[in-house]
Amino acid sequence: MERVTLRIPKQQIEEVEQMVETGQFPNRSEAIRSAVREMLNEQGESRDSGKKKTTKRSWARV
Repeated sequence: MERVTLRIPKQQIEEVEQMVETGQFPNRSEAIRSAVREMLNEQGESRDSGKKKTTKRSWARV
């Protein structure tokens, strides 16, 4: 695995920490990896179904 450094708003990190504390994920890294996998899967499904690039992305929230 490669290491990636990124900046995430404090509120989002706090929400990820809550998910770790409640046992949804073993740690922050796994929670973020899971989010990336979900995003990539969604993109793959969009491409496979022939949707336009203008498809609204549920993961593209700021």
